Amino acid sequence: MTSKTVALGTWAWGDSGEAGDGYFGSQLTASGLREVVEKAQASGFTLWDTAVVYGMGRSETALAQALKGYDRGEYQLSTKFTPQIAGDGDDPVADLLEQSLDRLGTDYVDLYWIHNPADVARWTPPLIPLLRRGRIKHVGVSNHNLKEIALADEILGEADFRVEAVQNHYSLLYRSSERAGILDHCREHDVRFFSYMVLEQGALTGRYSSARPLPEGSSRAAVYNGVLPRLQALTDRMAAIGEERGASAADVATAWAIAKGTTPIVGVTKADHVDGLVRAQGIALTAEEIAELEALADATDVDTRGSWEREM
Repeated sequence: MTSKTVALGTWAWGDSGEAGDGYFGSQLTASGLREVVEKAQASGFTLWDTAVVYGMGRSETALAQALKGYDRGEYQLSTKFTPQIAGDGDDPVADLLEQSLDRLGTDYVDLYWIHNPADVARWTPPLIPLLRRGRIKHVGVSNHNLKEIALADEILGEADFRVEAVQNHYSLLYRSSERAGILDHCREHDVRFFSYMVLEQGALTGRYSSARPLPEGSSRAAVYNGVLPRLQALTDRMAAIGEERGASAADVATAWAIAKGTTPIVGVTKADHVDGLVRAQGIALTAEEIAELEALADATDVDTRGSWEREM
């Protein structure tokens, strides 16, 4: 896996572009996404995170298209097996992986995740032959709690593999993985923790407010527009901290996740989002600033747990 401190998220790349269709309400073009890839690759951000369920294959296809012409060694691919959509063949994990490889135009993925916990004892063992054959290089688990992470690791360990990464929702507003001891576990066992929804789908960028809500008709608008007034004090402080360093509130949210020892997965839909990631990497928040931001975040009393997520 690459050592860069940020991974690039392509959840929104699965949106169809039809108004009101898709999680983010994004209207993206192939040429725009190609620009994002060129800027990211040139800036040294080369780990791309996707999943089958992001637009049921649309994100993987769009990503492969945008990466065309790059040598396979120049980027790393992270995609996911989602038990909830497993088929009923003899080997549903291998089947879904093959479909992903086909869409991604490659014969291996660098990082393959079990996307949501279902039956850990059932879904972890089929990864072993895929690791042995080199179809996947590393295994991660997403949205798993401590007990499930340990069980998956134990199963892989019997074949001399291990869980090398954990990917959970983790942001200033949602720190359940920290409170549950998952971050400590990852530090102690040399497991890389990837934090997703660091920007809370735009709600922590400072770009949105009750006067300027998230795109109407999108799923994220339904979740966040009602709580934007409660986030104002936090995003104002983030903006002020950013301003002192020539950065934005969004850059501060990303810098916070880096300061906590995690690898943020940040959704990139425009080339200038990459500039923000470069700035975020250069921000060293003080312990006082981190404590202040976390106190302001706690004071919002907002629960941003996704409908697909359980308490950790």
